[in-house]
Amino acid sequence: MRARLVWVLLALLLVPLLTGCGASGPEDDGILRFGLAEPPRNLDPRFATDATSERVNRLLYRRLVEFDAHGLPVPGIATWERITPTRYRFRLGEEGRRFSDGSCLTAADVAATYGYILDPDTASPHRAQLSLIASIQTPDADTIEFSLNDPDPLFPAYLAEGILPARVIREGRTLSDAPLGSGPFVLRDWPEPGRLRLERRSDGLQVELLAVKDPSVRVMKLLRGEIQMLQNDLSPELYAYLREQEGIGIEVRPGTNFSYLAFNQEDPATGRLAVRKAIAHALDRETLLHYLFRDLGRTAESIFPPDHWVGVQGLEPYAYAPERAVALLKDAGFDAAHPLRLTLKTSSDPFRLRLATAIQSQLAAVGIQLSIRSYDWGTFFGDVKAGRFQLHGLTWVGVHTPDIFRYVFHSRSIPPNGANRGRYRNPEADRLIDQAASEPDLEHQARLYRALQRLLHEELPYVPLWYEAQILAVRRGVEGYRLAADGNYDGLEQVRLVPANHSVTTDSD
Repeated sequence: MRARLVWVLLALLLVPLLTGCGASGPEDDGILRFGLAEPPRNLDPRFATDATSERVNRLLYRRLVEFDAHGLPVPGIATWERITPTRYRFRLGEEGRRFSDGSCLTAADVAATYGYILDPDTASPHRAQLSLIASIQTPDADTIEFSLNDPDPLFPAYLAEGILPARVIREGRTLSDAPLGSGPFVLRDWPEPGRLRLERRSDGLQVELLAVKDPSVRVMKLLRGEIQMLQNDLSPELYAYLREQEGIGIEVRPGTNFSYLAFNQEDPATGRLAVRKAIAHALDRETLLHYLFRDLGRTAESIFPPDHWVGVQGLEPYAYAPERAVALLKDAGFDAAHPLRLTLKTSSDPFRLRLATAIQSQLAAVGIQLSIRSYDWGTFFGDVKAGRFQLHGLTWVGVHTPDIFRYVFHSRSIPPNGANRGRYRNPEADRLIDQAASEPDLEHQARLYRALQRLLHEELPYVPLWYEAQILAVRRGVEGYRLAADGNYDGLEQVRLVPANHSVTTDSD
């Protein structure tokens, strides 16, 4: 209630700014301005790892494969066939094969891109998931053959890297801020870290991506017409406020990005299963979703939702049971006289701080004294990768394939060899991951991954929280943008600018 009151007062203060004579923005210059919470950091797909960079790179580069709604690979610019259990043949199609400098994308470019990533001297962060590739051949300009060290029926799903020109790779050119791909957009200008301009190759539409870290300022710019659309990274109060504004269209759809609490398994406290289970039972996730997220999300039990092709039906949720949490803590040696003291690290984003404070309150109700430490993103994420935490909260974005389990939970994936940042070690988990990777039948592979998810649900290296909804807000005159469940920006390929009095996107939640 207090947060809502604060926002109402802030809104009243902003009314003169939003409705005065100077309220009109630059939206009539034919440029579509899209507000982002964070700027992209690297526009070379061989090295990009942050979510914004990967989403922008999808607009600049084409990929051999894409994914359907269930997370299964489907043709991108290539189709494929499995010649033998360890040999795949990909054939390039007609679409998406013209680089932005006019040259043609060929099999040599595909081979050069993946060869570069596989080279241990290049230190590409994407090398680990492609290490099963033994060799790459190019029989002709349209054909690429991959030979594998071991069979893997899911191999095509790993080939989602943006393709670069072979000559650019040979020349050693830096593409982090000068991309050259065959995607639907080309970079026209990047005058500063928080502002870059793309041009749609089909019709010349200019799209400017503007990073505005503060969500309230981002909303103000939308209302003033300084940006025409924004996506996600909004507090529920800002979402509710935008729904009431004339000329603003809101779209909401269920999301698949997975939020969680992670534990350091090497810590004397959070390394104990009883403590992790106590925390799981102390959290009232439904209440957090209802009051903090305004029901813009759904509870999660694993990285993948049940409708994913390796999703698990019927995982029993960790119910909100404070009495059970207290009993588990007592069995672990903690009580009112000897309270459990923990530290949660999070980013300095205002909404994430509010969420951390709500979690702190719920844990306090069962006797856990939780301290909150917030940092700028770079410092926070650096601590996470280095294992300098007891608990932290993050979200996995844009995950489609179950090789995420090796990357996150295998004992050989502790940084810098992967993202097992909590130092989780379990021989049975390793066995299931290794067996699934070598299983030649996709359905048998799915069964192994489901068994793994049941084990992880029992062991709780993560406490699953929820899948946050995807939210889009647009000004009148923006049409045709398709909101993706994983939050990508692919809808910019179809978005249209129409006269401001034509229509407005309708609310669809």
